[in-house]
Amino acid sequence: MWLFYKEDIALNQITALSKEEALHCTKVLRLKEGDTIFLTNGKGSLFEGTISSCHKDECLVALTSEQTDYQKRDYYIHIAIAPTKNPSRMEWFIEKAVEMGVDEITPLICQHSQRTSIKTERWEKIAIAAAKQSLKCYLPKINEETAFDSLVTKTKEQELYIAYCAQDIQYTTLKKSYTKGQSIIILIGPEGDFAKEEIALAMENKFKPLTFGSERLRTETAAIYAVASIHFLNND
Repeated sequence: MWLFYKEDIALNQITALSKEEALHCTKVLRLKEGDTIFLTNGKGSLFEGTISSCHKDECLVALTSEQTDYQKRDYYIHIAIAPTKNPSRMEWFIEKAVEMGVDEITPLICQHSQRTSIKTERWEKIAIAAAKQSLKCYLPKINEETAFDSLVTKTKEQELYIAYCAQDIQYTTLKKSYTKGQSIIILIGPEGDFAKEEIALAMENKFKPLTFGSERLRTETAAIYAVASIHFLNND
């Protein structure tokens, strides 16, 4: 099954792949006229179609069927993560989180953040590639960088958690506290951890302090651990 991405698609019409997607289709995969391919709009639709014409960087596809809400889940995962100093570690997180299934990612700017700006276009390209590779039809929402204070006072998820390394407060675990099927946001801090003032503000806004165990995890590892744990608990 070959999955391609195009934002605007309508059933029962001839649609043209983007130049980049067309080159991948014809030059890399060596697909040809008459071959069946699948497309997604990143909003939950899976389209089946037949290549009607392909020449170098142009590929036309006749769409024949559509599945809506393809692999839709009844819970929503939002990871708010402080960008790491090394951009490649964040790109690895984006790729793996999308492969597992994440719905929203927010770059979180904290007091101890070592990087305060990101290239959202780069993150979006990585997300699209990972979604196609893992046959996902829902692209995650990738937000602009957001200040910690702004996010914790405005978030609307049903369950709220903040992963914190220091040992001066009482923690919970996802296994103990998370309710299956609920939308969730987890805050993952920078290499220097969250400031005490940030922890206090989060708890004032009903965030629960969260632990992933006695090991100290890298920022991007903790975020992946969180995504994997939520899926495990929902599918257990």
